[in-house]
Amino acid sequence: MGKPIVAIVGRPNVGKSTLFNKLIGERRSIVEDVPGVTRDRIYGETEWCGKSLIVIDTGGIEPKTDDIILRQMRFQAEVAIESADVIIFMCDVRTGLTANDRDIAIMLQKSQKPIIPCINKCDSVGALPFEFYEFYELGFDTEPIAVSSVHGSGTGDLLDAVLAALPEREDTEEEDNSIKIAVIGKPNAGKSSIINKFVGENRLIVSDIAGTTRDAVDTRIENEYGSFTFIDTAGIRRQSKINDKIEKYSVLRAHMAVERADVCLIMIDAGTGITEQDEKIAGIAHEAGKASIIVVNKWDTVEKDNHTVNQFNDRIRTALAYMPYAPIVYVSAMTGQRIHTLYDHIRYVHNQANTRISTGMLNDVLSDAMIKVQPPSDKGKRLKIYYMTQISVAPPTFVIFCNNVELFHFSYQRYIENCLRQTFGFRGTPIRLIIRAKGDTNS
Repeated sequence: MGKPIVAIVGRPNVGKSTLFNKLIGERRSIVEDVPGVTRDRIYGETEWCGKSLIVIDTGGIEPKTDDIILRQMRFQAEVAIESADVIIFMCDVRTGLTANDRDIAIMLQKSQKPIIPCINKCDSVGALPFEFYEFYELGFDTEPIAVSSVHGSGTGDLLDAVLAALPEREDTEEEDNSIKIAVIGKPNAGKSSIINKFVGENRLIVSDIAGTTRDAVDTRIENEYGSFTFIDTAGIRRQSKINDKIEKYSVLRAHMAVERADVCLIMIDAGTGITEQDEKIAGIAHEAGKASIIVVNKWDTVEKDNHTVNQFNDRIRTALAYMPYAPIVYVSAMTGQRIHTLYDHIRYVHNQANTRISTGMLNDVLSDAMIKVQPPSDKGKRLKIYYMTQISVAPPTFVIFCNNVELFHFSYQRYIENCLRQTFGFRGTPIRLIIRAKGDTNS
C-alpha cells in the first residue's frame, strides 16, 4: 500500500504554500522533500502520529477564468484532487467567505473525497474572528479548523483531522508476491504501449486491480518468468490538449507510481533522445531508492550504424550520471523487439535490490578497500573506519561506523560504494551509505 495522499487546494494567496512548507519543512517528524520537483515545491512527505503522509501543494484555483496560466494552475489542482485521499480546502479568514470559495467548495464536493476546511491567518491568540464562522456555511462534514500557516498554530489539529478522515483501505491483495513495476516517463514515450505488448504476448492476465485511491489500473501478469504487476502511469495522456505544462504533471503521476513499485522502467523515446524531463523523472526513481531499468523505446524508428548504440549509451550515461548502475535496454513496443528480455532484467534488478551481505563479508571488502586506498585525513586527523553492517534492503543500505563523520569525504564514500559493487554486483539498484561516529575521535 502507498502512503496516503493529502492535497492542499484553495484560491490564490490564501497561504497554501506556507502551510505546505510548515508541514513538510519545519516539523521534527519531517521525512524530506521528494526529489524531482523541488523547484516547483509541489510535493513532499511528512509524518504525524507515526503515520507517513504525502502532501501535495497546488497553484491557486480560479474556478472561472480564461487566463491560460490560471487554467494551468486549476488543472494542476484537479490532478491533485483526483489523486488525493484527503483534501485540505484552504480559505483566508481576512477576506472572509468569497464567491470563488463557494465555487471551489462545490467542485470539491463533487470529488466525493473527505474535505477538511482549513481557515488560515487566524493569527491572534484567544477568540476566533467573527469571519471564521462564515465558513460553516460551506456545509462540509468536518468542521472548519483555524490555523496560522505562518506561525504553525492549529497545524496539529489539522493533521489530527486529516488522519481521522483517511478512508480505511481494504487489503485486497492476498499474499501478493508479484514484483510491482512502475512504468514511468514523459507522455508519448510508450508507457501504455509497452504494457499492452506485455499483455498481448502473455495471455495469462490474473486480474486488473484498481490502484489504491488512484485512477491508474494495475495489470497483473503471470507467465514462465514469474508474477508481475505493472503500474501504468499514462493516465495523464487524457489531458494532452494542455500542451505547455503537461509534462510537469507527469512527474506527479510518476511519484505516485514509484512509491508503490519494486522496480521502475524508465521509458526514453529514442526519437527525441533523453531530455531534461527524462532526467527529472529518472531522478524520482533514484532518490526513492528503487531498482531501475532504462528502457529506450521506439528503437525501430532510429537509423543506425555501428556507433549508434554506443552514442546513445554515452548520452544517457552523461545525462543520468547519478545512476550508472541502471542497465539500458533498447526495445520497440510497436514491433515487440527485445520486450521479452525485460522480464529477466526485472527479476535480476529486483533480486539485486533485495540482496543481503553478511557483516563478515562486508568487513573483508572494507579492509581490502582501506589497504588499497588509505582513508582521508585533514589537518593531522585521519579517518578511522571501524566496521560496516547492512541494515536493510531495497535499496541495500549500510551503516559504516567511524571516528569522525566530517572526515568521511563524499569521494571516499563513492570509492567504498564502487568496491561494494565490484564485489557483490548490486546492478540495477541504488546503494545507501549511512556514516555514524563511534569511539575515539583523535588521530
